[in-house]
Amino acid sequence: MAEKKSKGQERYDELAYEKKNYFEVASEEERAQMFAYAEGYKAFLDEAKTEREACAAAVRMAREAGFTEFKFGDKLSTGDKKYFVNRGKSVVVFRVGSENLEEDGLRIIASHIDAPRVDIKQNPLYEEAGMCFLKTHYYGGIKKYQWTTIPLALHGVVMLKDGRRVELNVGEKADDPVFYIDDLLPHLGGEQMAKGGAKVIEGEQLNVVVGAMPYADEDVKNKFKLTVLNYLNREYGMCEEDFLSAEISAVPAFSARDVGFDRALIGAYGHDDRVCAYPALTAVLNSESRHTVLAMLVDKEEIGSEGNTGMQCKIYEDLMEEISVAMGASFRKVRYASKCLSSDVTAAYDPNFASVYERMNSAMLSCGTCMSKFTGARGKSGSNDANAEFVGEVRAMFAKDGVVWQTAELGKVDAGGGGTVAKYLANLNIDTVDIGVPVISMHAPWELISKADLYSNYKAFLAFLK
Repeated sequence: MAEKKSKGQERYDELAYEKKNYFEVASEEERAQMFAYAEGYKAFLDEAKTEREACAAAVRMAREAGFTEFKFGDKLSTGDKKYFVNRGKSVVVFRVGSENLEEDGLRIIASHIDAPRVDIKQNPLYEEAGMCFLKTHYYGGIKKYQWTTIPLALHGVVMLKDGRRVELNVGEKADDPVFYIDDLLPHLGGEQMAKGGAKVIEGEQLNVVVGAMPYADEDVKNKFKLTVLNYLNREYGMCEEDFLSAEISAVPAFSARDVGFDRALIGAYGHDDRVCAYPALTAVLNSESRHTVLAMLVDKEEIGSEGNTGMQCKIYEDLMEEISVAMGASFRKVRYASKCLSSDVTAAYDPNFASVYERMNSAMLSCGTCMSKFTGARGKSGSNDANAEFVGEVRAMFAKDGVVWQTAELGKVDAGGGGTVAKYLANLNIDTVDIGVPVISMHAPWELISKADLYSNYKAFLAFLK
């Protein structure tokens, strides 16, 4: 028999707030749904190692769900299911609802599909000491030493000098070769190990090993380089000059895997931010909302959302205006009535590095998707600080649909910080708040998330789109 609570304890339970572990409060049926949803997500991750591949995967999924391509100038009507592709690197998937756009606005979920990686330079190929290498330039905020001594795959596109476009994807199949960035052996690494973490491996040391066999001709000066060039020419029609118009990335040659005896976690490359992009996409694909709903899967967030595929590009504003005009609505009124969830990951509290976290306001693994009222660094620099009214509105949506969620900040106030795409949508006069999944080892070649948080994120999006 349970011990009777005191009046004070009953009052405390009534008034106090504590985070809930989603696994603990979920039914057996809901746990099964978590695990089933995770399988689709893992398959998406393995298909989408780059923003181009994520965009292509999203388009494939949209087409399978009955969506058709939208181009500027196309007519729209209630019930239309459309997708819009921007330069093969970002995609917007949307449904036209029945509500009046000027009064109801758009319901937007914005995520990014680029991830930290190592990019191949424009003039990269050289040989030295019996090996052939590609020079690189890292993309996004990485710990450079984490990218050494792991199997890498090469993904990308090459525009040949004759105008043809070829795709590279080497290192993912079981019988493919992989690639490698070397590190110094510990026996000779005393001086290296005395350096700070940022200097243990320098940027110019992130050179990818791509060959070690000389071409069978004694008269050739660069025999190792020629072997690689000969292979690239035979398989892809490339010559060395074609690297000038190529976009090739080195990414971890790992598949997404369950982690732990209980399989509660997923280890993979690219959780940041495909763990938000996939739920955003599937929520819009599966939604039957009366609202006009959009999933924006954009590029370049890891380097400041710049360029003509990043969130700062006017193309996304133009598209929202195009939808508004096509439905006979004033875009200024639509913007004012619109609501947005900027969906990006946050740092999960890591007990092994507790000193940089403020525990009460950190995201806890498996306690659900995280609402971050503000992001930014230190004094909220670079943040969209969502207003309390909109936070309360989203909170009510989640409560109505039984979404398990939590609030979060990214570490201690003075420890650092990070930004999202939220501010760029808020700048358009759209109510915006950050919602995303907590991640262990963010920006590492292999990151960790909880299946409970992944599924909570999906449920949160469905509640928002209703």
